[in-house]
Amino acid sequence: MSESSLSSAPLKDEVDIVIATMKNLEFLEMWRPFFQPYHLIIIQDGDPSKTIHVPHGFDYKLYNRNDINRILGPKASCISFNYSSSRSFAFMVSKKKYIFTIHHDFFVAKDPSGKEINALQQHIKNLLSPSTPFFYNTLYDPYREGADFVRGYPFSLREGVPTAVSHGLWLDIPDYDAPTQLVKPLERNTRYVDAVMTIPKGTLFPMCGMNLAFNRELIGPAMYFGLVGDDQPIGHYEDIWTGWCVKVICDHLGLGVKTGLPYISNSKASNPFVNLKEYKGIYWQEELIPFFQSASLPKDCLSVQKCYIELSKQVKEKLGKVDDYFNKLADNMVTWIEAWDELNPSG
Repeated sequence: MSESSLSSAPLKDEVDIVIATMKNLEFLEMWRPFFQPYHLIIIQDGDPSKTIHVPHGFDYKLYNRNDINRILGPKASCISFNYSSSRSFAFMVSKKKYIFTIHHDFFVAKDPSGKEINALQQHIKNLLSPSTPFFYNTLYDPYREGADFVRGYPFSLREGVPTAVSHGLWLDIPDYDAPTQLVKPLERNTRYVDAVMTIPKGTLFPMCGMNLAFNRELIGPAMYFGLVGDDQPIGHYEDIWTGWCVKVICDHLGLGVKTGLPYISNSKASNPFVNLKEYKGIYWQEELIPFFQSASLPKDCLSVQKCYIELSKQVKEKLGKVDDYFNKLADNMVTWIEAWDELNPSG
């Protein structure tokens, strides 16, 4: 490994890179200059008897379904497989402060000058600088070099709040739902917007788990990617659901969520006909979004775990009537927190 690789690896002992995959991980070769100094947690989706090939030279720990069953016992039922939701287990077993999770089909993007983008480095910058959820700064991120708070921004809010989540974007193939994919099969995102913004308090957003980093100590227990899969009535919505939960809890606890840079490249279009498995999510979201918009957590919910348990109660109470799936999901939200606390005892 070159000296330049080591010198450009901020917080290398405080970050885990999480990848859930059914495939060999040749894509890591492109990311080697940026990822090799870090520890990887790989979740092997699908058949645990198969061998996943990881390129030589990476420091990693691999878990499959058998490992998860052994470690979590009966509580392993809360971890779904065959979808990216299995990465939740990695969030639970990691002991690092920061997590960066990326999809196994995404590649290094280039900025307008042609320079390769170190996505992880930008995520770390986002997480280490404050957020401004209570008042919008029209020059975007005021802590960035060359920017500041504009005239009229309250001085009492310029200190900002800790950033819990950094949500990155993608170039080339956009993250569209199946109907939009079918209508716009050739559309590509070629716009590189050089900006990072804090998502305001009270505003929900569609979180994509394909290029995502977060402070595990601040928001980790809320990063549960739910129940999805062939035995569930919904698929392809695990990260969206998680984002709604995370945003409600961040707003309650006074934490920040940023979106924008960094970009990664999505050059492989998913099959829109396969993605139609998300149709119930598209249908249900018209009821789910108002639920999250109106969700309120008690003042005595001062930890992420307490917030999440309270949210699970509200899910069961108000969404259980939409479909029995949400009763099961609420029960598994509780199981998830119990498993998290067992593996991460406080103190």
